[in-house]
Amino acid sequence: MKEILVSKNEAGQRLDKLLTRILGAAPPGFLYKMLRKKNIVLNGKKATGREQVLAGDRVTFYLADETYEKFSQPARALPESFGKPFPAERIVYEDRHILIADKPAGELSQKKDAGDSSVNEQILAYLLEKGEITRESLRTFRPSVCNRLDRNTSGLLIFGKTLAGLQAMSGLLRDRSLHKYYLCLAKGRTDQTFLLEHVLQKDRDANTVSVGRAGQAGFEDASLIRTECRLLWTDGEVSLLEVLLITGRSHQIRAHLAYAGHPIIGDRKYGDPALNAVWRQRCGVSGQLLHAHRMVFPPMEGEFAYLSGRAFTSPLPPDFAKTARALGIPRDVAKTM
Repeated sequence: MKEILVSKNEAGQRLDKLLTRILGAAPPGFLYKMLRKKNIVLNGKKATGREQVLAGDRVTFYLADETYEKFSQPARALPESFGKPFPAERIVYEDRHILIADKPAGELSQKKDAGDSSVNEQILAYLLEKGEITRESLRTFRPSVCNRLDRNTSGLLIFGKTLAGLQAMSGLLRDRSLHKYYLCLAKGRTDQTFLLEHVLQKDRDANTVSVGRAGQAGFEDASLIRTECRLLWTDGEVSLLEVLLITGRSHQIRAHLAYAGHPIIGDRKYGDPALNAVWRQRCGVSGQLLHAHRMVFPPMEGEFAYLSGRAFTSPLPPDFAKTARALGIPRDVAKTM
């Protein structure tokens, strides 16, 4: 007989999902058969698998030790190490359910290949080091980054530490009620406020996107994108913009502004090579000057009411701040400067 206690991190998920994570190598139908035969019970009672488990619930397995060990291999193997822990000084906010991290440019939000390093793994290493999770607990629930930023975009990432936190933050991102604001330095003079609304087509092989008009040939399967911009400062040659991401697509801000004639300084994929060369020589700019600087939570009820209306900000990274100073942008134009 084996017994586990449901932790706070695991609470809120369906029993069958939890069982799949515990006995990840079990064949299809095995777990439901064991539930019907009461070889797996919840709090000493027969269960269907559809029950939502709570912290402190007991799941008991009346299985032979050999069977339990055979099927208890995780469906997703854990790496030997998650690498270096995420630096504590780059954590903007943390509570029991969520963590907001300040991602530096050059880091992946989540890894693409097995050998990659990413902020996601670094935060897991940070939580392991703090003792908030264990390698054993990762078999049944793995905390995760909820939103993503391009590798060379810096700024705020939300991380769900518990299942409840992950589900709540993912819900806010899905219904777009969590407002994400970016700062960027773009070519030319723009209007004071403007809304860009077009469609975006992704080329997965090339890892690029194209922006066009709805109904335009070649964009039949494209996704609608909406990007709202506000001018904070301009000298006529360069504009500092605050951008509200209304939809969230890969490379959206970079490609959308470039399509509108305002490519971001330092953007090697969608930018203006001549402008990039000027600022590379002048300030050492090596990547796009795009920074996810502010998150504002909507009114919330229930368990996450404490986040209602709260805003979190991230200071400008060094290359962005250096370029802003070189342009003569007043420090009070954007609070993060």
